[in-house]
Amino acid sequence: MYLNGLCFITGKKESRLTLKEIATLALNAGIRCVQYRGKNKSRGDTYREALMLRKLTNAFNAVFIVNDYIDIALAVNADGVHLGQEDLPLREARKILGKKIIGISTHSIEQAIEAEQGGASYIGFGPIFHTATKDAGKPKGIKALREIKKNIKIPVVAIGGINAANLESVIASGADAVAVSSAIIQGEIADNIIRFLTILKK
Repeated sequence: MYLNGLCFITGKKESRLTLKEIATLALNAGIRCVQYRGKNKSRGDTYREALMLRKLTNAFNAVFIVNDYIDIALAVNADGVHLGQEDLPLREARKILGKKIIGISTHSIEQAIEAEQGGASYIGFGPIFHTATKDAGKPKGIKALREIKKNIKIPVVAIGGINAANLESVIASGADAVAVSSAIIQGEIADNIIRFLTILKK
C-alpha cells in the first residue's frame, strides 16, 4: 500500500474546498494512498463520503483505507482499515476482513510488537512530532522511530507533525512511509504533495 511512500489522511476541513475537491486535487498531484478519517459524522454521512472516496481512488488506481469502521470499509469495498488501540481487537478484525489490509496505530515498542505478532499488515507509529490534527499525546521523536524499526519487520508508517522540513529525517530513521494530513491540506494542496514526493524520490 505504500506505493510512493506517502499516504494522505483526510482530516478536519481546513479549506473552502469540499472533501471530494481536496481528494481529487491530491490524487491528481500523485497521492496513491488515501486514508479516510470520518470523525464526528453520522454513520450515513460517513458511508456516503467513504463510497465517494472509494470511487475516486479506484479511478486513480490508489489504495483506500477507512479509519476505525470495519463495517463501512466492507460496505464500500475499501482495501482495508486502520484501527486504533481502542478499536475492535486485531484478531477479531482479521476474522472479518480476511486478507484485506489492517493497519494498527501504535505508540510504543510493546504495542508495535503485539500488532506485528497479531497479524497487522503495517503499523502506524507516532506522533513523531507535535501535531494539532488530533490529540495524540506526547511526541515520540526520531529516536523512538529508530528503535521501532530495529524491532519490527512489517512496514512502519510514521505519523504526526510530519512536514516537508522534517520529512528527510523521518525517512532517514527508517520509516517505510509517512501519513500526512495538515501539511497537505494547508495552503496549495498540489504544491505540497509535489514537494513531499520530490523529497521521497531522493
